Amino acid sequence: MSDEVKVSDAEALRFHAEGRPGKLAIAPTKPLDTARDLSLAYSPGVAAPCLEIFRDPNLVFDYTSRGNLVAIVSNGTAVLGLGNLGALGAKPVMEGK
Repeated sequence: MSDEVKVSDAEALRFHAEGRPGKLAIAPTKPLDTARDLSLAYSPGVAAPCLEIFRDPNLVFDYTSRGNLVAIVSNGTAVLGLGNLGALGAKPVMEGK
């Protein structure tokens, strides 16, 4: 007996297209509403954490999203038994990983 859940193509397409397309989003973790916020997030405020990380590379986890990100890279040549779908055709699978 298979544990595989059955879904229709129409249901899957609707799931991926409804609302905001895709399965992932990147949202700010700090306020970015004012000029001061932007100065802290970028220049000149970004210099302080850059220099601290240069002095102690382990601080990258304290001052950046390094510990919360992962990259999935694929040329799309072998996608879930579907074959070579190319990089764009493989994107829904990569988002799900």
